[in-house]
Amino acid sequence: MGQFRLLWFFFLCLFGYEGLTKGVLGLASNWGLQSTHPLPPNIVVKLLKDNGFNKVKLFEADPEALKALGRSGIQVMVGIPNDMLASLASSVRNAEAWVQQNVSNYISKYGTDIRHVAVANEPFLQNYKDMFVRTTFPALQNIQAALIKAGLGRQVKVTVPLNADVYQTDTGLPSGGNFRPDIHDLMIKIIKFLQDNGGPLTINIYPFLSLQADPSFPKEYAFFNNTASPLVDGSIIYTNVYDANFDTLISALEKNGFGQMPVIIGEVGWPTDGDPSANVDNARRFNQALFNRIIQGQGSPRRRTPPDVYLFSLIDEDNKSVLPGNFERHWGIFNYDGSIKYPLDMGNGRTIVPAKGVKYLARQWCVLSPSASISDPDLAQSISYACQYADCTSLANGSSCGNLDAQTKASYAFNVYYQTMNQMKDSCSFNNSAVITKVDTSQSPCRFEIMIDIGKHELAPSSHKSSAARMESLLTALILVLALVICGVH
Repeated sequence: MGQFRLLWFFFLCLFGYEGLTKGVLGLASNWGLQSTHPLPPNIVVKLLKDNGFNKVKLFEADPEALKALGRSGIQVMVGIPNDMLASLASSVRNAEAWVQQNVSNYISKYGTDIRHVAVANEPFLQNYKDMFVRTTFPALQNIQAALIKAGLGRQVKVTVPLNADVYQTDTGLPSGGNFRPDIHDLMIKIIKFLQDNGGPLTINIYPFLSLQADPSFPKEYAFFNNTASPLVDGSIIYTNVYDANFDTLISALEKNGFGQMPVIIGEVGWPTDGDPSANVDNARRFNQALFNRIIQGQGSPRRRTPPDVYLFSLIDEDNKSVLPGNFERHWGIFNYDGSIKYPLDMGNGRTIVPAKGVKYLARQWCVLSPSASISDPDLAQSISYACQYADCTSLANGSSCGNLDAQTKASYAFNVYYQTMNQMKDSCSFNNSAVITKVDTSQSPCRFEIMIDIGKHELAPSSHKSSAARMESLLTALILVLALVICGVH
């Protein structure tokens, strides 16, 4: 069957493959790895493919993720964390070593289709107070030089994912867009460098954060299908903040002579918990409309050509920093275990499907003992201890578990700690105020989770193959090589 599919691909190359695929867009997503119990990478890659994602962005060069993505058909953007910028900026040799270890190695050994290196992550956030202003551009230059030296200058492009606060408008309209005065000259240098080297500009846009940060922000304007009053900018009418924000960037680019600069939306999405506006209904409403736009190839009023859009995010991360807010751990369209949060139409007649092959710990929970007293002075300390080492963000006011009574909140805290500690025998004690139960005490929408059993997952299948299987693989590979040569894929 595999050879038949490749032969079909071969004939498509000969007889109009380009025409058949023109205008067909895939889905792209961020894959965050800040979890206490991450899903095995091979399961995540299968989850991506099953749901129609053909591009993924990693925030760091995680070895197991990059191996699992090898020969998967998924294009990869691999990130460089901000704490590495100083080292990479100080020495081109450091950049060469990073490229060899994290790009060349995975392309050559594992067939990982790395297309972009994302240098830094929102390095010019105003909250950072110029911490990375002096190192971002030199690091970018050195990584580009290292890619060229490695013979990857055409295959792998550099970019810098930036927060939308790098541009602004003094008129309150998208047409007034320009780059922030304090970094204007630096932005022009970076954009010129990216343009000269064929790299895109990457921008993160968050309508949720616009709503969350400003109590007076019109809620409906944060969504695509809304009843909000439109924003009129000359002959253009804006019905949502996403388009208005994106076109503010496009105006800034046009003002500075970069009207044709390619742009990627590096992050956009909506969380499901940790804030009154972060819930399943709002997330489903926003993300479904976002997917519809991507599938339909819809651009913005000022730039009709649609950009690549990377959803934020694929899976919840229970170990992510909550400094910006409790919602930071709940951006995924999937729960921590790859289970579905809410229905989504993924296009082409597909509906969202969950991860397959996930193994769990025993079906048991740690809860407050019936004999324990809520007035016990040690109870508050036990809850605080549990939440220090486990994710209790769902207990916050306005969150999915915020309306639980005091006893059930204590049970939630004890259980999430117990699960995070892999159900270890001594992790459900809390001064004898907790007990283990086989009864699920979840109260919708609050879920009492059972953690993934990471010890039960095989990291990789057996490499043993029969001679017949090896011959089949060889024949398949030969057909693929012939097809790629004729199609000119490189």
